[in-house]
Amino acid sequence: MKLFRISTFVTLIALALAACGGAPAAQPTAAPAAEQPTTAPAAVQPAAPATSDKAVVTFWFEPSDVGGNTACVIDAVIAPFNAQSTSIMVEAVPQPNLWDATRTALAGGSGPDIVVTPGPSFAFELVQADQLLALDDLAQQFNWGDMFVPWALNLGKVNGKLYSVPNEFETLVLYYNKTLFEKNGWAVPQTMDELMALSAKIKEAGVIPFAHSNAEWRPTNEWFVGTFFNRIAGPASVYAALKGEKSWTDPEFARAVDMLTRMQTEGYFMGGLDRYYTATGDERYAAFGNGAAAMNIEGTWAMGVEAGSMPSFFGQAAGNENDWDWIPIPSTKAGEAIFDIGIGSTYSIARTAKNPQAAAEFLTFFFSPATQARLLKDCGSAPAPVRLEADALDGIDPRKAQILEAMGKSSDAGTYGYTTWTFWPPKSDVYIYEEIEKVWAGDMTAQQYLEGLQTLFTEELKAGDIPPIPER
Repeated sequence: MKLFRISTFVTLIALALAACGGAPAAQPTAAPAAEQPTTAPAAVQPAAPATSDKAVVTFWFEPSDVGGNTACVIDAVIAPFNAQSTSIMVEAVPQPNLWDATRTALAGGSGPDIVVTPGPSFAFELVQADQLLALDDLAQQFNWGDMFVPWALNLGKVNGKLYSVPNEFETLVLYYNKTLFEKNGWAVPQTMDELMALSAKIKEAGVIPFAHSNAEWRPTNEWFVGTFFNRIAGPASVYAALKGEKSWTDPEFARAVDMLTRMQTEGYFMGGLDRYYTATGDERYAAFGNGAAAMNIEGTWAMGVEAGSMPSFFGQAAGNENDWDWIPIPSTKAGEAIFDIGIGSTYSIARTAKNPQAAAEFLTFFFSPATQARLLKDCGSAPAPVRLEADALDGIDPRKAQILEAMGKSSDAGTYGYTTWTFWPPKSDVYIYEEIEKVWAGDMTAQQYLEGLQTLFTEELKAGDIPPIPER
């Protein structure tokens, strides 16, 4: 697959944010989700009633009690599109466990017209199953090449054909309860060793070090595996391994897995594995906001503006006087800011879609700079890699602006890392977040885990199933 450079969009975002004072998924279950129906349920709460003279495009979404900003997306995107279109009606269908339900339905020959996945690796899996429509002709017809930054559409290509469009440009950072830190005199850590020492100190003080759990999204596990790969082994080693020039069994990757496993076995994540596997998103955010937990490694998607987002659990409205802040996730070297680049979700058109032309028209509206700016401001969504105007980002939380600006500087310095859900091949990606639980349970060593990863990755590398990797 064709290589691309990621600095163009990151620098563009940094310049845009400089003007205003300054991204799955997501999301991104402790056990596999229950089997989902292979046919779409009846639509509820569509943005407007369907009419017989309009082409209907089905769009599945995660219900508000799980997905967070659903109502905002409907108000900011679906309703305006339906109001302005004289020929197309987008039918919004709530679907719990969206990703599991979508792939189950597609495998059965049904499902939504607009297919949303948690990232390029997941879209790749659907392409291999021949469930997505090639979008090249539609992309040319609707001038998507002019709308997106140069590298963006390359992420969705498989064997030279475009099958998915990237959404939610994002990274992971370390959020911390600023009020709790100040009250206890804890200094923010600058290195991974300092983070480990601080975690022990926080636990001794009777506070949970990290508000982490995977009960509602099992691939949460990969946030941490990827984070430790990039900060212990380093982005250059991760890049070399992704290119097949280095083995995942090398000692630096084993050290990363061992350190992550130590955090789990010491009870640093939500107090222990039992709570890590069972605590809901609201429970862990509540613990973080009220000071029962001190830190949270998560992506920019956490900084939403809707009820249920991480910030909504801080302050008077949440029943506390606490505030939050962020730092780059510490690495082995003090002052080395590494930002793992990721795409939080992708959008495609199902091969079974009855009206691909209408679906493409909706996607053009969805990814337009005006709509993306509205989603960022009103819903707190991470922007897609489109050509946004600088003033379109005015008014967002300055902390989010600072993160995106820092991402630009990291790109210029070549210190960006790689998220697993964006740059690992699909089978290896699933292996990463499923099999790591055996290591945490003591049923598999770090070396055995990495040997299994290397075997599977080698097979996918030989088959040419590796997503495009940003050059260094």
